[in-house]
Amino acid sequence: MTFTHEVGHILAGWAAGGHLHSADLLPWHFPQSHFEPNPHPLVTLWGGPVLGIAIPVLIAVIVRHRLAWMIAHFCILSNGLYLAVAWYTGDNHLETARLFAAGSSPVIVGIYCALTISAGYLRFRRDCINFMSDAPTNERKKTHAQSQ
Repeated sequence: MTFTHEVGHILAGWAAGGHLHSADLLPWHFPQSHFEPNPHPLVTLWGGPVLGIAIPVLIAVIVRHRLAWMIAHFCILSNGLYLAVAWYTGDNHLETARLFAAGSSPVIVGIYCALTISAGYLRFRRDCINFMSDAPTNERKKTHAQSQ
């Protein structure tokens, strides 16, 4: 999730004409990217949450495997939760405060959070239930087939 989210910032920043000054995508670090200059910071900032969902969903569409969809649904949920929690904490270093500082509307951020959290939660929950309920069933089928 954090990787595709940060790659979304990088791709959007480049598309908006920014020059990538530095980026940290290491899994054990807090991912971040910095553009100097960044002529359209709002585009760069929204690139993370938008492409952070679009990239995993596109991969799931191509791969067509339920585990890929489970990961995509997790990314939908977590991107929305990240913006909502960052909004709640008010931390100026996190994305939501930076979105507001760049001119994003709280209404748009609220709609994004509501849609992604609700859709992501419902779908990821369904994926987890299906994934968990299939494991014992498959084991029972194997055991039953071996006993015959």
